[in-house]
Amino acid sequence: MGWLRRLFFRERLEADLDKELRFHFESQVADKVRSGKPENEARCLTRIEFGGIEQIKEDCRERRGTMWLELLLQDVHYSLRQLRKSPGFTLTAVLTLALGIGATTAIFTLVQQVMLQSLPVTRPDQLWRIGFRPHCCEWAGYSEDQDDDAPGNWNLFPYEAYKLFRANTTGFQDLAALQAGNQPLAVRRAGSAGLPETVNGEFVSGNFFETLGVSAWRGRGLVDVDDREGAPPVAVMSFHAWLEKYGSDPSVVGATYQINGRAFTIVGVAPAGFIGANITSWGVPDLWMPVATEPLMFGKTARMKNPRVDWLDLIGRVRPGTDPRALQAELQGELHGWLASHVADMSPQERAVWQKQTLRVSPGGAGFSSLRRYYSESLLLLMVTACCVLLVACANIANLLLARGLRNRQQTAVRVALGASRGRLVRNALIESVTLSLIGGAASVAVAWAGARLILYLAFHTLEQRSWIPVQATPSAPVLLFGLGVSLLTGVIFGVAPAWMSSHAEPVEAMRGANREVGGGRHWAQKALVIAQVAVSLVLLSAAAMLGGSLRNLEHQNFGFDPEGRYLVSINSPILSGHKQEQLVPFYREIQDRLSAIPGVRDVSATTYAPMTDGQWSKDIRIQGKPEPGPKDDMSADWTRIMPRFFDTIGARMLAGRTITEDDNGNTQQVAVINEAFAKRFFGSQNPIGRHFGPAPVKNAGAYEIVGVVRNINYENDPARVMYYIPEAQTVHFDQLDLYTDELWSQNLSNIVIWAPRHPANIFMQVKKAMAEVDPNLMIYDIQPYTRVIQGTFDQQNMIASLTWLFGAVGLVLAAIGLYGVTAYGVEQRRSEIGVRMALGADRGSVVAMVLRGAFWQVGIGLGIGIPAAIGAGYLMSSQLFGVAPWNPLLLAGATVLLGLAALVAAVIPAQRAASTDPMRALRSE
Repeated sequence: MGWLRRLFFRERLEADLDKELRFHFESQVADKVRSGKPENEARCLTRIEFGGIEQIKEDCRERRGTMWLELLLQDVHYSLRQLRKSPGFTLTAVLTLALGIGATTAIFTLVQQVMLQSLPVTRPDQLWRIGFRPHCCEWAGYSEDQDDDAPGNWNLFPYEAYKLFRANTTGFQDLAALQAGNQPLAVRRAGSAGLPETVNGEFVSGNFFETLGVSAWRGRGLVDVDDREGAPPVAVMSFHAWLEKYGSDPSVVGATYQINGRAFTIVGVAPAGFIGANITSWGVPDLWMPVATEPLMFGKTARMKNPRVDWLDLIGRVRPGTDPRALQAELQGELHGWLASHVADMSPQERAVWQKQTLRVSPGGAGFSSLRRYYSESLLLLMVTACCVLLVACANIANLLLARGLRNRQQTAVRVALGASRGRLVRNALIESVTLSLIGGAASVAVAWAGARLILYLAFHTLEQRSWIPVQATPSAPVLLFGLGVSLLTGVIFGVAPAWMSSHAEPVEAMRGANREVGGGRHWAQKALVIAQVAVSLVLLSAAAMLGGSLRNLEHQNFGFDPEGRYLVSINSPILSGHKQEQLVPFYREIQDRLSAIPGVRDVSATTYAPMTDGQWSKDIRIQGKPEPGPKDDMSADWTRIMPRFFDTIGARMLAGRTITEDDNGNTQQVAVINEAFAKRFFGSQNPIGRHFGPAPVKNAGAYEIVGVVRNINYENDPARVMYYIPEAQTVHFDQLDLYTDELWSQNLSNIVIWAPRHPANIFMQVKKAMAEVDPNLMIYDIQPYTRVIQGTFDQQNMIASLTWLFGAVGLVLAAIGLYGVTAYGVEQRRSEIGVRMALGADRGSVVAMVLRGAFWQVGIGLGIGIPAAIGAGYLMSSQLFGVAPWNPLLLAGATVLLGLAALVAAVIPAQRAASTDPMRALRSE
């Protein structure tokens, strides 16, 4: 560590060196005096023999090994002094860099958490998951076709298949299962008289925590003995829930809680930072419960013992040296063996394709992240736009440094004439640019934090009303390192050109006339940077215009119903608050009656899933009287349950037949209303009224009689989805367990639609009061105007469009500043020429035209490059557009006009300044 001492105690070492050299010098002088020489002659001879004192000091410093670092620190100090002497330049540069680096770092803050972060577990590199794409939340049948690009590829599995894989797969050291999605739960401490609290739950296998290598913060985790039928019901609480909902109460561990009316013991609290292996945008688990407790909680609707219901994600820790391809082949054979044991239970379509079913294994270190799937394209697009802003910022700083270097080139030429090497000049210029970029990078941390908070608000503010999203705006260590790396990189990028030009200063030319410039042709580098800025800014503005147009089309499309004057109430299942299955129909009718009595409410209805709430179920159906379809025929249809008057309440128009009424109950024929897409696909031009259909297999084809056709209603931003609606009051007792389970599950209506066209005052409080009168234990998630529900559906698109507009505006301002700076500098350099022109008779208009012509020559070339680039960018992001063509002349023309106006404003100011030049003063200055 001697070099540290030599570096930080440099002044003491210099004093010691000076003292020692003077000692040796004086000793030699004394020796010569004693030999009889006069003192003056002795000093002169000693000085000749000794050599230059400063040269000796330089040799000593070089032998210390810290000379390069000392010179570097000197250059940094010099750069800081120069920056302090130019506060206007420094402030402009720092703000520009803070915007460019901060925007990029803000996006990377989310990219790192959503796309790059591994689970906080032991050796995440050893984790592999079965499947390659996360799905929510279950799939029915012995074949999976969830992915258009990979049909027949399994991602979800039934509990029976999991047990088989765990017992027989030699490549896994251990294999765990977890529920794909969350389970809403009503939780209340045993003996408490308070209302139950709705939390997110997740069923996991007993070895879940052991497989991931996670130890409990308090108590213990789940173990295999907990995951057996008949074992005492237990659960593990998340650290976040323990901290936020229970105030870090240590008595939680070991306490008994009523979960959906069943007594569970909390045996442990998970460690801080652990949120499970399934990272979703709709919340993370607050409780983990053994899979074996699912039948206890849900009885005959449980999925654990139903081999036709795929509802589990599987993740395992592989043994050292395991080949993933061999592991995949082993699992493939086990899957086919399991499917072969269920051929007798398969439908004809499943028998035709079961041998073609496949699965993949994929790295599981990041868990099952639906956030990554849903937001990866958006974040990638935003990262590209932020990098474009950073490029414009770099070009701006490079222009500022070039102008500064050209203004100081006489001083640089003097340094060259006095012996300064070109390497030293390049180093000085690069160190100044890197120092500037590091200061800008430090300032960008605040911009990145604010930007990340803005992005999180735009992306998740609707979801955060109901659940906690595990994404933070605070920059982590990797993010800060990323910001440092970007700062250094930008410093080098925008410092190269000024450094090169500084090192090539010609002393004779510069000292002959440092500030004289005719024509401005030498500054091609500055003009090239302005051209690049214009091109990139046009791409940003065009992208913002297209994304803004797409968002406008999404929000104002024809949804098939009228959201105006409608409100949506989201509730949890009444079963969670103690109601029995047979009590659901009268319970919802009482809610309907109480809410209808509120003054100003015209109608009320309820449904399992309302339009634009991102949820409905799908089934393969069979039409009575039609033959069994082929394996490639698409027979899928989405469905939901509704209460009477639903279509009137939601504002949807019936096209034929009748709607669901109060007479459609358990004592009458089971009926259904279909949408026009259903009628078109399965009946063509035939009249569907009176026809029958049902869920596969074909023996159920007579389950429902079609009594009406409704206009297509937009559910998941897809108005053409085939769909049917069945009454809440009717239940079909199917022989198939999964179908009957769905019948019972679907009777839990989670959405209530209220039509109050006059927007009564205090409607939210009145709705809550009426609901509490029906059942004070019923949890209400939220009450929203339906227009806000639709806006929330497009939060991601709104985030992309808003940020792209913001980035486009920043790029536009930076490009205008760059054009202004180059034009103003050119005017300053050509002041003598302009004075001569005006002295020879040029008027103000011709001078203004000359300056504007030079500025718009650069803008024109930039537009010539930017327009094709903008068209190409439109095609690259076509998947993000709705109702907007990638090549949209109107939007592109609008972006071009906006950029042209900004350029005009930026160029007019220096042009007016040039026109006000006094010819006599300009000539006198020469």
